[in-house]
Amino acid sequence: MTLKNRITEDMKAAMRAREADRLGTIRLLLAAIKQREIDERIELDDTAIFGVIDKLIKQRKDSIVQFQNASRLDLVAKEEAELVILQVYMPQPLTEQEIAAAIQAAMTQVSAVGPQDMGKVMALLKSSLLGRADMTAVSMQVKAALSAAR
Repeated sequence: MTLKNRITEDMKAAMRAREADRLGTIRLLLAAIKQREIDERIELDDTAIFGVIDKLIKQRKDSIVQFQNASRLDLVAKEEAELVILQVYMPQPLTEQEIAAAIQAAMTQVSAVGPQDMGKVMALLKSSLLGRADMTAVSMQVKAALSAAR
C-alpha cells in the first residue's frame, strides 16, 4: 500500500470514527499533496510525499514557537495535536551514528574534498535522508565534515 493510499484510508477511518481534529489534519495533508501534484503535473511517490509532510511539520513547529511567544496556549495545543498526527506518516528517524555514516558514505561517493563540494553531498543525502533526519542539522554536520576534510 502506498503512503498516499494509507493516508486516504486513515481519512476514511477518521470520518467513520467522527474524529474531527484528525480528519481536518489528514484533509489538510491530502490537499497539500494534491496541490503539489497539480503544480508539478506529476503523481507523487512516497519520497516526495515525505517532503510534503516534512514541510507541514516544519510549519507546525514554527507556529508553535510563534504562538508560545504570543501566549496563545490554545493554538499551541492545536498545532501540537496536528504535529503528532503528521509525524505518524513519517519514517522512523535515523540515529546520530546512522546520519554520520550516511554523510561519510556520501562524501566518499562524490569524492568530496572541501566546502566547495557541499552541494554535491547534500543533493545525494537529500534523496536518502529526507523525512528521516532534520536536513538543517545534516547540512551543518556536512559543512563541519567538509571543513575538517581539507
